[in-house]
Amino acid sequence: MTDNRPGSEQPGHIPDGSAGEDRWLLVAVAGMLSFVAMLDMSIVNVALADIADGLHVSAATAQWAVLGYQLPVVALLLPVGRRLDGVGMRSAVLVATAGFALCSALAAAAPWAAWLIVARIGQGVFGAVLFVLMPVLAIRSVRPERRGRAMSVPATLGPLGALTGPAVGGLLLDHLGWHAVFLVKIPFCALALVVARRAMPPDGALRRPDRRSAAEALLVATGVAALLLALTLASDRPAWLVLALAAVPPLWWWLRGPGGRPVTGVLRVSGLFRAHGAVLTLAAGFAAMHYVVALHLQRDDGVSATTTGLTVLAHPLGMGLAGPLGGRLADWYGARPTAVAGAAFTAAGLVLLVPLGGDWSPLDVAWRLALAGIGMGLNGGPTQALVMGAAPPERTATVGSTVQFARSLGFILGPALATAAWGLAGPADGVHAALAVAATAACLAVPLSALPARRPAVGPEKTTDAASAARR
Repeated sequence: MTDNRPGSEQPGHIPDGSAGEDRWLLVAVAGMLSFVAMLDMSIVNVALADIADGLHVSAATAQWAVLGYQLPVVALLLPVGRRLDGVGMRSAVLVATAGFALCSALAAAAPWAAWLIVARIGQGVFGAVLFVLMPVLAIRSVRPERRGRAMSVPATLGPLGALTGPAVGGLLLDHLGWHAVFLVKIPFCALALVVARRAMPPDGALRRPDRRSAAEALLVATGVAALLLALTLASDRPAWLVLALAAVPPLWWWLRGPGGRPVTGVLRVSGLFRAHGAVLTLAAGFAAMHYVVALHLQRDDGVSATTTGLTVLAHPLGMGLAGPLGGRLADWYGARPTAVAGAAFTAAGLVLLVPLGGDWSPLDVAWRLALAGIGMGLNGGPTQALVMGAAPPERTATVGSTVQFARSLGFILGPALATAAWGLAGPADGVHAALAVAATAACLAVPLSALPARRPAVGPEKTTDAASAARR
């Protein structure tokens, strides 16, 4: 007999449309918070010089206003996802959103650099929780036949937040100063808090992490932080790549321990490794392309910053227009064919950019960027629906964290690989080499998306063991 009284829901449960109810308000909350969390990945970049002047610190110290957010976001995704399985979804959303807003306010009020960096690290911790929760919230809020449309909302708005960050940050910086760059997200968080508190049913409370969970989180955070720092710093000095070796021991211990085995187990049982590879390679191609095109237009072609911004805007415009269509196509014709078509459009747009030359007009670049953006819009929601739909119900947060980690790693790998290719090819051919890296990464996403998930061929006993490991 089912208990339908208020507050009787299982931890993390949101009515999923089984009674004919779709909660699109919660999907909107997921999209809004995805936009805000990704906006913070790029909006502060344009304010670094002003932050350095305002707080009387060096440019290298001011850079930690960015790294202080990005590093904990990516480093904590996997342990946070593991921890959030089975906890109260409503409580997690409210705490993470309130904490994110509070740390934003503290960052805006920072009187010195140490204060700002600590506030940004706090934002990154709560941001990691939001990144994990948003796809879970979206997929649990609608019926299965509408998952494509639901997942397209955070999958489209998240990257749009990252792409519009520099433009929004520049406007705020010119008119209101660097403090406004941190304050702009607070109204969105407040609105999300009100809607989530009213629309989400009461559920289980959050649990404090025990010592083992804290130790596991420290291991993976140390390894991932070392890897990300190596990739980030190597763009200026390739010798920093040696730091990546420091990531191997902690990540190896975590993967072999009780924290990592369930993560790899659930991916193995659900057959999602190829889909994660497609997410990573497409994100790497996307990020590399944006880095190279913007740099080439301004530095090599002498195009003004305004014209460059308008040209690059063609990509998010195409993505924003195609995102809702991708969700509908996924619901009508299937998530996999739509995801493959989106990856193919993106790859085509990037391949057409490889011969980029100094005689190209901004319009020549813009329509190719728009084609790639349409592909990203068609691919994002269906891929998320494909991955999250294949996840075991009790492990949706874990799978949500792994797909977000794959995407975040791709965003960081793309510019690093493009920079390396540019440097190796030299000034004359550097742009073409870097864009070839971006196009190759996007092309790899097509077969990875097209091939069906390969499940391990194991006997009943081994399957049971693997499933048990995934549930632990």
